[in-house]
Amino acid sequence: MEAIILDGLGWIGAAFILAAYGMVSFKKLKPDSFAYQGLNIAASILLLINTMYYGAYPSSFVNAVWAVIAVVAIVAVVRGGQSARGEEA
Repeated sequence: MEAIILDGLGWIGAAFILAAYGMVSFKKLKPDSFAYQGLNIAASILLLINTMYYGAYPSSFVNAVWAVIAVVAIVAVVRGGQSARGEEA
């Protein structure tokens, strides 16, 4: 049962990350938007949980770094006046 739940979390994370990428690619979201970065954080955390469970440590590392980058980007956006790329709004 535990593996089914963790697999489900991994699949949801994969769907979130693909949705975020697709929406930015087709200009439905801006890369410095809270929605895009929020999807990235959620996706990377869900994938991190899944990859840690299976001992896929290189993938776990990538997802942990991905989450940190998204958090830093959101902090920049929330502080106002700056996009996630560090440019003036």
